Amino acid sequence: MANSNLTEAQRAKNDEFYTQYADIEKEISAYLEFNPDVFRGKTLLLPCDDPEWSNFTKYFAQNFERFGLKKLVSTSYAVESKKYKSGYQPTLFETRAPYYDDVKTVKNGKIFTLTHDRTGDRKVDVDDLEWQYLEGDGDFRSAEIKKMRDEADVIITNPPFSLFREFLAWILEAGKQFVIIGNMNAITYKEVFPLLKENKVWLGPSISSGDREFQVPDSYPINAAGWRIDENGTKFLRIKGVRWFTNLDHGRRHQPLPLMTMADNLKYSKHKEIKGKQSYDRYDNYDAIEVPFTDSIPSDYEGVMGVPISFLDKYSPDQFEIVGRCENEDLYHLKTKVYTSAECRQAYFDKFGEKGTYDMNSNGVLLVDGLFEKTYQRVFIKHRKAIK
Repeated sequence: MANSNLTEAQRAKNDEFYTQYADIEKEISAYLEFNPDVFRGKTLLLPCDDPEWSNFTKYFAQNFERFGLKKLVSTSYAVESKKYKSGYQPTLFETRAPYYDDVKTVKNGKIFTLTHDRTGDRKVDVDDLEWQYLEGDGDFRSAEIKKMRDEADVIITNPPFSLFREFLAWILEAGKQFVIIGNMNAITYKEVFPLLKENKVWLGPSISSGDREFQVPDSYPINAAGWRIDENGTKFLRIKGVRWFTNLDHGRRHQPLPLMTMADNLKYSKHKEIKGKQSYDRYDNYDAIEVPFTDSIPSDYEGVMGVPISFLDKYSPDQFEIVGRCENEDLYHLKTKVYTSAECRQAYFDKFGEKGTYDMNSNGVLLVDGLFEKTYQRVFIKHRKAIK
């Protein structure tokens, strides 16, 4: 499957996925539609974004004047620090600069800045980018890049997949606004979920299902479905479960999810798991009902509901309150039962007819036809306002 490449990338630190221009444009347009001045007078930092590859730098450089930017700063990682550096050829943009250095171009990162019309054509765009070598390799954790972070207003990029938690913490440490790409599974990270629960971070508006295509270096191994090579020999991978994470407001966050009553869901739902039942299933280990589909959330239920993590694609903090999620440690004090090791072993034997352990403490558990059944990961929610 395509997303197996993402898992392999995380394990092997193969993190060079280049976001498509159209995907960036679609996401950023949603923030501008909600607030046309969201970037006006701001300094944008795009770390991990060499313009030789990065569409982030190209997009914001081309729209510098339209967005009313004050300054655009883009930094790249040193070539020798990259796993896929074989066959690297510097561009003419780099080699024609009077300060080009064969050694530095491999060992040092680069910084690209845009502030004014440098070419004299009476517009500010990608042709006005200026660049220099960084003192170091461009690692976002270095003091050099931290200083740029502290001077920026907004940080936008596709960070290394394997360093998502650390990168998000790096941004929040400085209290910056941001728009970054990550894996949907990041929602369940213990470092990330509390931020979503407290409405300090939320999902961006433009990706809510399906997959996205990313360019990868020529030397990147292609060993799964969901890839292609275009007419120019450029490699692309389709990655599932990708989401934008942000703390910039957008209109979708304030659009309530249309809902039916519990009775109407049980009568008219398009899902066989709901339609025709007498009631919603209740968890054996949580005081909550199981709602396996976001469009099946009842409008008139006042208690706690367990919903798929994909609910967060349509989550409005004006409509719902996030109260916790399924997890082993009961961090949100929602569990009504903790299963013993003996119970987990017995549940496994009852279900599969052989010895094993059914880890029921990490998930919601339903009792179905006398057998314990674990659900997928669930987020627990309640309606924000009292139901009338």
